[in-house]
Amino acid sequence: MTTARSGAEAPARWRAFACGLVLLAICMLAASAGAWVPHLSSLFSADLTPDPDARLPAPTRYSFRGIHTTLMRGVEAPLRVKLEATVPAELGDVLAFYRTELGKLGWQEQHDGAVVSADHVQLAFASPLGPATLELGRNDSSTSVHLVQKNADTATRANVMPEPGQAKLVFSNIGETEAVLGIDARIIKRPAGANAVSLDLAPGKYSYELGVPGRPAHTNILTVAAGDAWELTVGRDGEAWSPLQLY
Repeated sequence: MTTARSGAEAPARWRAFACGLVLLAICMLAASAGAWVPHLSSLFSADLTPDPDARLPAPTRYSFRGIHTTLMRGVEAPLRVKLEATVPAELGDVLAFYRTELGKLGWQEQHDGAVVSADHVQLAFASPLGPATLELGRNDSSTSVHLVQKNADTATRANVMPEPGQAKLVFSNIGETEAVLGIDARIIKRPAGANAVSLDLAPGKYSYELGVPGRPAHTNILTVAAGDAWELTVGRDGEAWSPLQLY
């Protein structure tokens, strides 16, 4: 009988047997991993497949994904839905995925103002619910995704639909004292408990002040585009909230 010692070479038939055991163990491990992680094959596949559980089209392969919805009290359907994701794939592959999947949903790509380059994509769409945008960016070995869909019917019902070529700004005060907004050479005062008020703005960049009497005003800059609706709010404690895009 031959005994294999440290530094000695085992007979060929034993080496073949040992290799067979190692190969069997690898096969068993792969099979077990496939059973434990059902989507393992899709994670390493070059193809991007749609996730049937995603609220907006998204591939099953991602390293980060989040969904954000903007709701208006008394209206069930959201004003705006935004998908943010990081996909470990080439930008061209992600762009092809979205053009295919959005086309299946009846989204029509708008070519005016489209930007398509090796590391950045910005496209506008007309979706069945309303206007939508897709922005892709290259980030190391992944592609960032920002997909936004607006609901025109909800915006109309909530009275925040901008006039054509304009943006709409909603000013809300839920505090216990009067709140004051200064923007576009206008001063708007809202007493405690009053309903929100809206104003139309031309597309552009605006400096504004927001606050309550007796406290330092909060100053910031708001950039609005045609078709956007934003909200500025003073909270219950008198603090100015960050601008919120409604539509």
